[in-house]
Amino acid sequence: MRNEDSSVQATFNNIARRYDLMNRLMTLDSHKNWCRDVAQFASSRSGSSYLDLATGTGVIARAVRELNPSAAIIGADFSESMLEMARHIAGNSSIDWQYADAHELPFADGEFDAVTHGYLLRNVSDLDRVLAEQFRVLKPGGVLAALETSPPAGLLGPFIRVGMRVVVPTLGTLIGRDRDAYKYLVSSTLGFLSPEALRLRFHQAGFVDVQVKPKFMGTNMIWTASKPG
Repeated sequence: MRNEDSSVQATFNNIARRYDLMNRLMTLDSHKNWCRDVAQFASSRSGSSYLDLATGTGVIARAVRELNPSAAIIGADFSESMLEMARHIAGNSSIDWQYADAHELPFADGEFDAVTHGYLLRNVSDLDRVLAEQFRVLKPGGVLAALETSPPAGLLGPFIRVGMRVVVPTLGTLIGRDRDAYKYLVSSTLGFLSPEALRLRFHQAGFVDVQVKPKFMGTNMIWTASKPG
């Protein structure tokens, strides 16, 4: 694991206990609905095997389970603290929780009907490799659905950036109890690719039918894509 990945891993280990609460606060309680939207797209085509990367406490994985009671679902993360939280949440016992680094997935080629993730791509050191790994483990015709942050743009962009730099670390101090971790999450969002640039990276990885739906004044995006059949 690269040094920058180890640092990100430590960050998420440190904030695991209050991660879901912070997500609710930072998105004005919209996070769960967005995760459900991701799960609904992943389940829109018949399938029996699902992989949820950067699963955290399993919000997306649980939503997939509600839609697919008999499917095999793996919730994978490289934060052991997040996985430990996930294992003890009610409703998570039927999901297989596994440690995995998104840069080198321990799964076979063409193993899954769908891959999902939330807030993964902005936190990886090699985006192209991570997308290539997701493409590899998908079955032909399989789908990808992801929730990701995006740098604020447009006329309100500068004001939203200032607000994020002030509000999120403050919440991180008062609620998350780790100001530095949430300062990192702000910087990783503001420094991430524009939607146009990220769309290109999906295409370069081999995905087709790449679509994006903006949420929350364009600071969050729901991405969907397919592997050619």
